Amino acid sequence: MESSIAQSIHKGFEKERWDSKGNGCVTSEDLFWKLDALQSFIHDLHWPDAEFRQHLEQRLKMMAAEMIEQCIQRTDSSFHSWLKKNVAFISTDYIIPSEMCAMVNVILDAKNQSFKLTTIDGIDLYKFHTKIDDQIDKANVAMTQGLICKLMSVLESTLSKLARYDEGSLIGSILSFTNVSSSGKDLGQGYVNFFRNNMDQIRGKIGDDLWTLNFFEQWYTQQINMLCNWLSERLDHALHYAQVTSISHITKKIYSDFELQGVLEDKLNSKAYQTVALRMTTEEATCALTMPDVVECDDNGDTVKGEGGDEDGTGEEGGGGSSVGGASRGLPKPKVAAAQAAAVTNVVAGRVGNLLGKGIGGLSSKLGGGSWF
Repeated sequence: MESSIAQSIHKGFEKERWDSKGNGCVTSEDLFWKLDALQSFIHDLHWPDAEFRQHLEQRLKMMAAEMIEQCIQRTDSSFHSWLKKNVAFISTDYIIPSEMCAMVNVILDAKNQSFKLTTIDGIDLYKFHTKIDDQIDKANVAMTQGLICKLMSVLESTLSKLARYDEGSLIGSILSFTNVSSSGKDLGQGYVNFFRNNMDQIRGKIGDDLWTLNFFEQWYTQQINMLCNWLSERLDHALHYAQVTSISHITKKIYSDFELQGVLEDKLNSKAYQTVALRMTTEEATCALTMPDVVECDDNGDTVKGEGGDEDGTGEEGGGGSSVGGASRGLPKPKVAAAQAAAVTNVVAGRVGNLLGKGIGGLSSKLGGGSWF
């Protein structure tokens, strides 16, 4: 019987298509059913010899632990093979495959099944459960981190595109001059659509709500930390208008959408989030003072979208419940900008002065040289 079950596992995982079935996949459902049926059959025989009965119980529990271990190893190996697909190119169109969600379900189901199949009346008499539970936890952590890293690579790619608009960047100057950058909100909305699609996929395909909530908390934290670090690298100069609109849009939507998924306030309104939100409030006010015409144009576009339902399907920007999260929709309106002007006047004046100084000096040096002619 033991060799028969082991052989069925081996053949099953070789042919496994990783379609969701029950609490896992076809092979895992078949495995756990066979192990449970075998243990129930032997138990119902009521062996009169206590010593022989104990020997059978120990043998069956050990066999179950070994089979579950093989199941975990094969699932974990397949999962990491799927993670390596499309590593070179990943965009905001990426959605976690349903096959990978099925693999996560197999590991989660194995954790639930192992308690029943490797213990006697809930007591880990032979210490099989402790060993297999540790292995399941390690596989679970590895899968969680692998998925998050895959998703975080999309945010990293988005921020790399925004970095082209950094102050002093040649590409950023060309894009600004040719007006290719637009408002920057399209790039931000592309990322918002990406994480919304993946949140729906995870919520719909993975059956453990507790695991899903824990995953969302970790994913949210890492996104906010990456945004905070990206902004910290640009403390010495003002952000480009495209960067401001994109990052502001992403930040507000991340907060509101993850709040709807059940992430608690203490996780949402972290110090990193407050740092990001405060920086974006300052940058928005700076844009409102230095580029009022562009800001007004962008606000009018938002108003038109809001009348018929905005591009996200919501009527307003999410901002969360923090003191900085309740900022007005999009960039500040003139009245809001006026109220914030006092806080950023000195910063703006210094930045504009430096910009003009560098520009005039560089222009005069070029005109004075003979290399132009």
